[in-house]
Amino acid sequence: MLGQREIWDILKSVEAVREGHFRYTSGLHGKVYVQCALLLKEPLLAAKVCAGLAERFREDRPEAVVGPAVGAVNLSYEVARQLGITSLFTERGDDGKMTLRRAFEIKPGQRVLVVEDVITTGGTTQEAVDVMTALGAQVVGAGSIVDRSGGKAKLTVPYFSLLQLEAEHYDPAQCPLCAANIPIEKPGSRKPR
Repeated sequence: MLGQREIWDILKSVEAVREGHFRYTSGLHGKVYVQCALLLKEPLLAAKVCAGLAERFREDRPEAVVGPAVGAVNLSYEVARQLGITSLFTERGDDGKMTLRRAFEIKPGQRVLVVEDVITTGGTTQEAVDVMTALGAQVVGAGSIVDRSGGKAKLTVPYFSLLQLEAEHYDPAQCPLCAANIPIEKPGSRKPR
């Protein structure tokens, strides 16, 4: 399994790490944004990174890997490919709630691993876990490439991340970047909460 420094170097090599003033999907603001899509567009590098998640959860014997759309669709696929199991993804319905669609099915008791590219608060990952649990799955754990929470994300299942960042994030009302009038970007695929 690659170490944290090697993961960081790979993310930097594909220019996935950006610095500035960002609005995360969680609604929080911060100085560092990691765009794992820039890693996942490079199949050989993505396979090397995803091998760490696959190996970490192999002994848990998942039968399916699920990733929240859009950011974790390719990640789910690659981790599932390495484990030789099914890959699915959750997505938001018209009501904004996370759901399993596209004729995807989870059987009661099926062992599921939830994966995400980057976690800040764990909210989207927990939504995917909740969807799986509501469908009767046994969620064996959750994994991510990057934990931007610095280990503070709270999930109801065992959680593992390949890279932990100590990137500060701020409530918008107390954001020093906003106070300094630094222009803000929202580079992710979803509107913030």
